[in-house]
This record gives sequence, C-alpha cells and structure tokens, in this order.
Amino acid sequence: MIEIVVLEFDTSLPSSIAITGDVLNTANNLAFAAKRKPLFNISRIRCSARTQNAVADDTDLIIVPGLGISSERQLLKKIDSPACRRAGEILHRAFQSGTAIAASCASTFLLAETGILNNRRATTPWYLAGSFRHRYPNVELASEKVVVADWPVATAGAAMAQMDLMLAIVSKFGKQKLSDDCARYLLLDERQSQTPFISVAHLAGQDAKIAKAESWIRKHIADDFGVNDVAAAVAMTPRTFARRLAVTCGLSPVRFVQRIRIETAKTLLETTRQPVDEIARQVGYVEPSTLRKLLRRETNRSPGSFRPG
Repeated sequence: MIEIVVLEFDTSLPSSIAITGDVLNTANNLAFAAKRKPLFNISRIRCSARTQNAVADDTDLIIVPGLGISSERQLLKKIDSPACRRAGEILHRAFQSGTAIAASCASTFLLAETGILNNRRATTPWYLAGSFRHRYPNVELASEKVVVADWPVATAGAAMAQMDLMLAIVSKFGKQKLSDDCARYLLLDERQSQTPFISVAHLAGQDAKIAKAESWIRKHIADDFGVNDVAAAVAMTPRTFARRLAVTCGLSPVRFVQRIRIETAKTLLETTRQPVDEIARQVGYVEPSTLRKLLRRETNRSPGSFRPG
C-alpha cells in the first residue's frame, strides 16, 4: 500500500484538501470494485511551528495542497513563518530519505525554499511566475504547464490544478488506466496548459517598462511592427527588452506580441459579431488563417467557439 501524508497549514485551501481526498478515495474504491486491494493509505498532518517530524520513515509521498495565498507580499511573509520553516525541514528530511513530494499552487514556493526543486523542472501559478523565476533561478520553470511531474517531485499551477496533480499521482503510483477511470467518475478534464488562463496585463504590470510596452502594443495592434519597434518605444535595446520580458512574463518578445493580439481577438470574438477576417486585420494579421492557427495553439479552440451563444 502507498503511504501518503497530506501536509496542511492554517491557510490551506479547503478545496485542495478535499480534492486530494476525493481522488485518492475514488482510486481506492475503483480498485476495490475490481476486486483489488486499495492502493492508498492517507494521513493528514496540520503543520505549525511546534509540529514534530511526524512523517514516518515508510512514507512514500507527501502532498502539500495550495497555501491559499495569492498575493506575492503575503506569500513571501507566509513562507518565512515558523510553521512553513518547520514544514520545510520536514519536507527536506523526508525527501533526502527517499520520499516523493508533490505540491500545488503557492505551496510550490515552499518546495523551492528547501532547495528540493533546484535543477528540476517545475511549475507554479501563472500570476506568481515572475516572482518565482526571480527568487529561484536554479529551478527550470515551465509556468505554462498545469502539472510538471519530474519525479520524485511533482508540482502544479494555480489552485484547481490540484485535480490534475492528483490524477498524475494516481497514474504514477497506480496505473494510467486507474487515473483515467478516476477522471471519468469524477468528471475531471485533464488540462495540459495554464496558457488559456494567463492575463498578459497582470504579468506585464509587475514591471513599469514592460507595462508601457504592453500599452504601446495595444495602441498599435493593427499596425505592422516588429519587436525592435516595441523595444525602441520603451527606450530599451532589443536584448534588454527580451531579458526583462523573460523575467517578468516568461515570454519571448514575439510570443508577448502574439499573446496580446490573441487576447484582443478573443475579446472581439466574444463581444461582437464582426467576421473573423475583419477581427484578424484589427489585431494585425493580414491572413485570417494566422489568427486561427494561433488561437488553436494557445487555447486549443476555434474562433467560432468564442462566439456568444
């Protein structure tokens, strides 16, 4: 049987904790229905500054649900709290002893603080990616991913990515078929990317120069301009612009411009009845096929799917 400990805090998201139990219990019930033994034994620990190292040596996996904090300032204060420092010690010791670790949402910062994520691929909530990238340069951040399973460590993005994380855990410690069955019984639709949910304006707003670049692009969105034009508009060299953009948004200049154009096109598709050809021209694409291709790549949807019912 796989021994799992769920490490909780006073601010942990109740939904993340509930999802964790629901998916694992469903996996056990499905195994029992197939006349097999339950796979997962689940215990919970509420972590505080006084918590002893209650993680048994035979623990196979520790799951850290979302911390329930979305503000960068509050998050950095939280991970420096006595409870989180104690949790970091527990996680580091368990990891060194061979226990796998999984975390979602802001709890990914807690893993990074311990060094567990150094030289590993990981993800984090898209709206905290800039802070994560700056604070933990030794982590290979793939912030567009919903789940990054770089076992023996797995990380997930924003809060409801806990569902996707749990399916990845069932697949790893059980079988892919069991994970698929859990998804079907719980009506969970696995998602590969956070990209459709990302707000470029939110990310750009973390850097005044990048925010100015975003504003310039939106003002000239129908025009034919290049990356060098954007950099010049905000008094930066193309190289400096690309570097600051990568730190702030995790995007190349080309993808940054594309993302703004796609966001604008989505809004027009959702709020107007203009033909796709006209919308494509309004956001800077001469060929409507270019807009269709980029929408499919970024959102996995066609232009028509954004139209109001």
